[in-house]
Amino acid sequence: MSENIEVSFVMPCLNEAETLEGCIQAAQRCIRSNDLKAEIIVADNGSNDGSQEIARQAGARVVNAPEPGYGAALTGGFDAACGDYMIMGDADQSYDFEEAIKMIRVLREGADLVMGSRFKGRIMPGAMPWSHRWIGNPVLSFIGRLLFRTPISDFHCGLRGIRRQTYKKLGLRTTGMEFASEMVVKTAVHDFTIREVPITLYPDKRSRPPHLRTWRDGWRHLRFMMTLSPRWTLGIPGLLLLLPSALLLARLVVGPLEAGRITLDIHTMQIAALMVLTGFQAITIAMAARIYAVTEEIGPAAPWMNRAFKTFTLERGLIAGALLLVAGILIISGPAWQWATGGFGPLDPAVSMRPVIAGVTLFSLGIQTLAMSFLYSMLGIARRRGN
Repeated sequence: MSENIEVSFVMPCLNEAETLEGCIQAAQRCIRSNDLKAEIIVADNGSNDGSQEIARQAGARVVNAPEPGYGAALTGGFDAACGDYMIMGDADQSYDFEEAIKMIRVLREGADLVMGSRFKGRIMPGAMPWSHRWIGNPVLSFIGRLLFRTPISDFHCGLRGIRRQTYKKLGLRTTGMEFASEMVVKTAVHDFTIREVPITLYPDKRSRPPHLRTWRDGWRHLRFMMTLSPRWTLGIPGLLLLLPSALLLARLVVGPLEAGRITLDIHTMQIAALMVLTGFQAITIAMAARIYAVTEEIGPAAPWMNRAFKTFTLERGLIAGALLLVAGILIISGPAWQWATGGFGPLDPAVSMRPVIAGVTLFSLGIQTLAMSFLYSMLGIARRRGN
């Protein structure tokens, strides 16, 4: 029988006795009116209000998902699903499962993930708090589009459809509300096809407060997206910090820089050196995070990574680090020699501090390069083993 199922409707459930039967009936209407070969799965997340028996009596298959969390419940339901296509939706009657047919048609056309869009469809009065409608969802969706280059207008719509084979390839891992973001992000970074269809959001019909916690869950979504995009959170900020600071540092090695009534001297040089080190560290950590993401199957290896591992080997990294280290020592040795030949007396900071700051900066960059070369090599071994 499982081989004949085309669509699996999956509903995460935690104490949804008031609304669960209505959701199941809506899915059944979609199945009957469109002659679908389908099943309805209720992924129960520890209900104690009789939701399980309500689901069985209504004709759904109940799957136990004991690990708490929205993502954990959906994962349990998806893993048990038999359909080629899986439709997920909340069990609070805020979505009409009859609208799922639009998603099924797009999946049949070849899409990997089909998102519902409440903003391109309709949001009924009272269905969404103003802070979610005008601030939370638009801001998080904009950040998602910026970081992961996907045109999705509604990152967190709860009604969506995905191919079962695509789901298996994504390796979704989060257990909380950020599961919704993880699904979109991983589909985007794997360059799978994402489509959107307009849907309607209704006020949910529960008498109790929703499980969603605005600030906690909003932060979890934002944190997850930022963590998966080290290029934007670390790499680009680090580059913007490193380049101008390095230019300023190089200029101040020569002497003070005067701009009208403003004079930049050794104190500014010290700050520039700090910014160089901070920017370099941010860039190297971003690269390590990107390699780690590949080894953990969060995203596919970018073409530049394969080229980089062939060009920037451990040996070349060690040579580069050693050269920076030696250059720093040689530069510092100049004022050190002057101090020794002068009887270890006081030095003129305006003169001696310039090479000392430059030398210490190069020395620190050399140490970081040596350390990160070893780290990249270890991560690279794990990456190649996983390929």
